[in-house]
Amino acid sequence: MSTETEIKKLDEEVHSNEQDLKKLDHEMHKEIHRWELIVYPSLFAFVILAAYGFYLIFNLAKDVHFMAVSIDSNMTILTGDMQSMASNLGEMTANVRTMAVTMDSIDDTVVVLKPMLTSLNQMNGSMATLDQSVRSISDTTYYMGDHMGHMDYSMRNMNHNIDRFSNPVEMFAPW
Repeated sequence: MSTETEIKKLDEEVHSNEQDLKKLDHEMHKEIHRWELIVYPSLFAFVILAAYGFYLIFNLAKDVHFMAVSIDSNMTILTGDMQSMASNLGEMTANVRTMAVTMDSIDDTVVVLKPMLTSLNQMNGSMATLDQSVRSISDTTYYMGDHMGHMDYSMRNMNHNIDRFSNPVEMFAPW
């Protein structure tokens, strides 16, 4: 009997353990189901967010590529403009040098013109004297014209006076 009791005991223990395992299995299924309710939607949300993140990164890469191409073309244009500006600066430097040479030439010319300026000042003084002399001649000519007018008047008077005496004489003259 002891073996049978032992077997029964063992059988009860196994049955008890089986019940415990069934309870544990049932509890585990409930917990797994509860985790499935949390994990699967979270996993789905993660996949959606990952896809959206990939979409954003893809668009960002595309925009960065477009920006790089745009900057590259603008840099090409800018390089051409800088080369043009450098050549224009070279021309401007040459023009400034030419201006410096011209200024030196003007400076030399001014040095030459200083004696001419002195001569011009002397000529200006001579012209002032000449102007005064011409005015004096003009005044003298005016007075001469005025005196000629007086002489004309006097000649007319004299002619008139002589004419008065010549009329009676002509009457007696035989010619």
